[in-house]
Amino acid sequence: MDIKNLKISILGAVRSGIGAAKLAKQFGANVFVSDISSEEKLISSINILQSEGIDFECGKHSDNIYDSDLIIISPGIPSDSEVIINSKAKGIKIISELEFASSFCKGTIIGITGTNGKTTTTSLVAHTLNNCGLKAYAAGNIGLAFSDIVSNLKEKEFVALEISSFQLDYIENFHPRFSTILNITPDHLDRYENNFENYKNSKLSIFKNQNFNDYFISNYDDKQSPNKILNKEVNHLKFSLKEELSNGAFLKDNKLFFSHNNQKEHVCNINDLSLKGEHNIANTLVVMCIAKLLKIENEKIKNSFSTFPGVEHRLEFVRELDGVTYINDSKATNVDSVWYALRSFSQSIILILGGKDKGNDYSQIKDEVINNVKKIYAIGSSAKKVFDYFNKLVPVEVKKTLEECVIEARKFAVENYIVLLSPACASFDMFDNFEHRGKVFKEAVNNLK
Repeated sequence: MDIKNLKISILGAVRSGIGAAKLAKQFGANVFVSDISSEEKLISSINILQSEGIDFECGKHSDNIYDSDLIIISPGIPSDSEVIINSKAKGIKIISELEFASSFCKGTIIGITGTNGKTTTTSLVAHTLNNCGLKAYAAGNIGLAFSDIVSNLKEKEFVALEISSFQLDYIENFHPRFSTILNITPDHLDRYENNFENYKNSKLSIFKNQNFNDYFISNYDDKQSPNKILNKEVNHLKFSLKEELSNGAFLKDNKLFFSHNNQKEHVCNINDLSLKGEHNIANTLVVMCIAKLLKIENEKIKNSFSTFPGVEHRLEFVRELDGVTYINDSKATNVDSVWYALRSFSQSIILILGGKDKGNDYSQIKDEVINNVKKIYAIGSSAKKVFDYFNKLVPVEVKKTLEECVIEARKFAVENYIVLLSPACASFDMFDNFEHRGKVFKEAVNNLK
């Protein structure tokens, strides 16, 4: 993309927006950044923009935005917002930061989307490739923005990208060499007019530009996954925990197999994985497909899987105190994630639930709550909804703060209980992001005497 002297407006002055602004400035564009948040909330971003000599505004989206040839949108800005509607009406081209950064990418892109498991899978891809002697980065919705690293990527290097549906909404030519949809369950319906098909179609666009040189990996066990791709040249592999496959990765008799080009081989065993739980085995099968397609030796793959340290805020062990285990699953921002979390433990659970609701259907975890949960502490703007649904099933108390939940859970819990923060909601009603929420939880737990 030749952007020299192009007028580019960037909506959103947090991680991806700042990354895009710096990248655009680097390649000679005239850049303007706009964010409706106050200066107090954007101090670190403002310092970066000022040091880079990039024009910006805070607290509003003014008409200056429309004096542009191109608009780059951050994931947090809804498609039905006034600024997007006006930009489209004026005929200004709108793309995502993902699309923008990819146009400068010389390395190999591994695109990872899905409702759940993206962060773990993206991290495991980067860990495996680096551990096996290749150079790989993890970016996108995890760690660094794609724009922050893309200009440094070399041809023989890799970038594993955690990709949200919002980023895929505004792609045109985004072209990963490897792509996967881990699973598709209802999420973010508040952003998709409460229409699951709109959300699903957004996910499916990850492979729309792939061709016969590329690979797409789908979830054979997920009825919503595109296991039949019509009129596509892309090489299509699948993964399954239930069925033996002729083309892809599968689990059988506690062993992980890879099957491709009429050859089947045993790569490793469940006991070789540092990650536990069925959902993590599924994530591992995806990474195994990618590693095998890159012709990495089985012993190196096995070593990578056994040495992976896991992901912060995803079923993260925090502390054991008086025989009670505290688990931080702050990244569980939808009901499906909580379903996996509740099924990961055999012990009795005290569950901390709530936050900014995204159209949650709590009936999805009704049985797991009845069977495993002894008490729920409800927090955030969705606390009443949580209380109203679960109060007749298990004891529920509404609390104002996460710290209060931890203190009360300590009083209620007995030996061998799990205190689990797995909110099923976004964090923006009380916290900056899910990382902030997780850190507050961990601090509260570690402050217990």
